Amino acid sequence: MPRNNFHEASQPLEVADTDVLTAIFPSYSLIVWNDEVNTFEWVIDTLIEVCGHSTEQAEQCAMLIHSQGKYAVKKGEYDILKPMCNAITDRGIGATIEVMAG
Repeated sequence: MPRNNFHEASQPLEVADTDVLTAIFPSYSLIVWNDEVNTFEWVIDTLIEVCGHSTEQAEQCAMLIHSQGKYAVKKGEYDILKPMCNAITDRGIGATIEVMAG
């Protein structure tokens, strides 16, 4: 006669702890570099127009660029930052994209 597994199946199952692996995609920073050529106004206008910054945010970024020599004005995916980087450099302002540390 076949064995009835109903009783066994109705018992709570023990679940082992498992690690879930997730894909890790690098994050990028759009870095704008200080120079002695471009004015604060030009950098601020560029950050507003290209990066969508508010006036206050663009002014703060410009001050940080000036005082630190460079500043990450935007973080995100490479494909989104690359056209912004190109638009900034097309305006004569130094900009690069860097992988964010860990």
